[in-house]
Amino acid sequence: MKRIVILGSTGSIGQNTLSVIREEPQKFQVKGLSARSNIDLLEKQIEEFHPETVVITDKEAGERFLSRSLPLIKSGVKVILGKEGLLELVRKPEVDLVIIALVGIVGLLPTLEAIYAKKTIALATKEVIVSAGTIVTEAARKNDVEILPVDSEHNSIFQALRGHRSAEIKRIILTASGGPLEKIKGDLSDITPSVALRHPVWKMGKKISIDSATLMNKGLEVIEAHHLFGVEPSFIEVVIHQEAIIHSLVEFKDGFISAILAFPDMRLPLHYILHYPERVESSLPKLDFSKIERLNFRKPDFDRFPCLKYAYDALREEGTMPAVLNRANEVAVNAFLKEKIKFGKIPEIIKRTTDLHQVVKDPSLEDILTADRWAKEKAESFVVKGSGLNILKNFQMFIPDP
Repeated sequence: MKRIVILGSTGSIGQNTLSVIREEPQKFQVKGLSARSNIDLLEKQIEEFHPETVVITDKEAGERFLSRSLPLIKSGVKVILGKEGLLELVRKPEVDLVIIALVGIVGLLPTLEAIYAKKTIALATKEVIVSAGTIVTEAARKNDVEILPVDSEHNSIFQALRGHRSAEIKRIILTASGGPLEKIKGDLSDITPSVALRHPVWKMGKKISIDSATLMNKGLEVIEAHHLFGVEPSFIEVVIHQEAIIHSLVEFKDGFISAILAFPDMRLPLHYILHYPERVESSLPKLDFSKIERLNFRKPDFDRFPCLKYAYDALREEGTMPAVLNRANEVAVNAFLKEKIKFGKIPEIIKRTTDLHQVVKDPSLEDILTADRWAKEKAESFVVKGSGLNILKNFQMFIPDP
């Protein structure tokens, strides 16, 4: 029986993980769960999977949980409030696998703590590697810890490379569905959140859905692939593949290309990771090739989707720049979802923030965290300025002409 902790159990990846575990309760034991504030769903997960420990990082939500869930607490589950509890959760000595499914850089310190505790990592939070890829991968190497990628693209590359050495790789090709805006013609600057969230293939959380709409998600994956697989940026390409059937391709030096195909369902890579290193029969959806008429590929439009270019630029800069790119994007996406800025302002805020950053080339963890805090403050200042301009513009609409 594999003993598991899930950080971010109420999010999309967390729920899909528990869906896979639900099918094989004799093979997995859930030792711990964490959530930010969705205590209604967390309560149901506790009742079904009986974890020993749960962490609620939003203390206000945690207090509400404690006041209303006394029977669960009396049943023996330990409840920890605050982000510090994530570190305690991943250190549990009886845990075999830690699934990092948090949103954003909040997953960085728990990932490092789990590595130091020599836990196998199933990583679904790409921002961890984007912000501190060298630090995380070096810590994993020194502690002999395996990082298993959950994202379908990196999971597919991971599978394609089994039995191969990094030195044999010539090129990695990441496929992108293009998101909900790929087929929309004309200017995208005034796209609303409801439209940008309407992904045609994947069911994901709000932040990653907007990243998919801007193609920043694919840019972050380029940075992640560089660190996870040791491939230089110039040998990592992105192609638009709307069918989302091929999840990635690896070209080897002799000219052969391995392509990993699967039905677009996040439970498939999670099933693979949960059972790794074995392959086990699953009841999940399979491809029916008789129903696939064609597979299409084309180059992404860097002019319409500049966030992808900014990610490549940040990777070439290295040092603290990817962390700044990541945090500026988080701030801009959050502001867009709250309708404080328009869609077209997302890349603008990212570019203005990265342009002002003084890169630390060989950063320590503290340098990364300092750059992250700086980027948050700087990007938020651009959001406020942009919001002010929008308010002024709206106000002027009601001023009569002289």
